[in-house]
Amino acid sequence: MAEQKFFFESFQDSETIKSYLESLLKGIAQKKIILRTDGEDITMYPNGLLKLTIKAKRKSNKNRLNIKISWTDEHSKVVSSNNTLDIQS
Repeated sequence: MAEQKFFFESFQDSETIKSYLESLLKGIAQKKIILRTDGEDITMYPNGLLKLTIKAKRKSNKNRLNIKISWTDEHSKVVSSNNTLDIQS
């Protein structure tokens, strides 16, 4: 399969970001995520074990939160981690 890439970047208010994240959660639950913008689109099928990576950084008045979710489409052997994460608001 040829490589497909999708990129979207913009400034949004927190309610719009919340809506995007809720749509991603729904897509993960339904095992189908469709992303579209300006004629670009990609469909992904999150299934099986997904790898979650969260990075946070604060320096002076700049903040960054990176959330990465990855998986393989093939049935490969995945080693599960017993690490837990607590997220509070």
